[in-house]
Order: sequence, then C-alpha cells, then structure tokens
Amino acid sequence: MTEREYNECVNQYADNVFRFIVKNLRHEEDAKDIVQSAFEKLWLHRDAVENGKSKSYLFTVAYNQMIDHLRKSKRVTLQDEFSATAKVYQQPVNNMKKALQEALNRLNEVQRSLVMLKDYEGYSYEEIGRITGLNEAQVKVYLHRARLALRNYLVSPENVM
Repeated sequence: MTEREYNECVNQYADNVFRFIVKNLRHEEDAKDIVQSAFEKLWLHRDAVENGKSKSYLFTVAYNQMIDHLRKSKRVTLQDEFSATAKVYQQPVNNMKKALQEALNRLNEVQRSLVMLKDYEGYSYEEIGRITGLNEAQVKVYLHRARLALRNYLVSPENVM
C-alpha cells in the first residue's frame, strides 16, 4: 500500500469505522482513540496490507481493539436482583429510532457488533467472520439470535407504539 493509497483509505473509511465503533461503545472519545490506533496499525503494516483488503483490515483491527477496550474497562455491571421497594417507571418510546437503540443496547457486545457489521455496514457473513474471528456458521447463529432478541424486545407490549 502506498502513501497515496493509505490517504485514500483514511478518507474513504474513517467515518464508517468510527460510526461502527461509537455505536458499539457508546463513548465518542474512546471510539476516536480506537479508530486512530487502527489507522496507526494500518500505517505501520501498510507494506503487508493489500489496498483491496484495507477496509477489512481496518474493521478487524478496530473490532479487536474495541473488544480489548471493553474487557479492560467493563464500565457497566448488571444486577440480577432488585429490591422489592425499587420503583420501575415505564416511559413510552416516542420514536422507533430510540426503541431500536435501546434494543441494540440490550444485546451483548458480540451480538451488537454482528448486527452493526451486517445490517448497518453491509458486510457478508464471510467478511464478518474474518473481522470477528468467528466461523461463518457461528456468525449466522449469533446474528440470528441477536435478531430474535431485537424482535422480542421491539414487539413487546410496552414497546409497541
């Protein structure tokens, strides 16, 4: 990959990689750091990366760095039990975008990443497998389960508009 091809790659894919990472992390500054380090790795390994495979390489590196970041930080812990005195307030979902975002937030990091790569970025099952390190059958199964979870959340009575 030449310097010119690298610059074209930055111009062409930076927004896509950033959008993918920020949707999964939900933290803009961390996403910027991950995208920047992914492009840094591409620059360092530009002699070994073919220009036609640069997009896949970038998404693979960014995805792996995102997973590492999530494992290190684990910012959110879920509680299995709630006290009997805890009050639950049901807020109506006033638009489909918010409901979909909430449904995506309920997925685990692998499921959310698969949905984002397939349905938002348009990757094939084979490409997603290369990016995530899963085989094609695993990608299909995990994506199916993620879509079922999304559907079950979105059609539940409290979320139907």
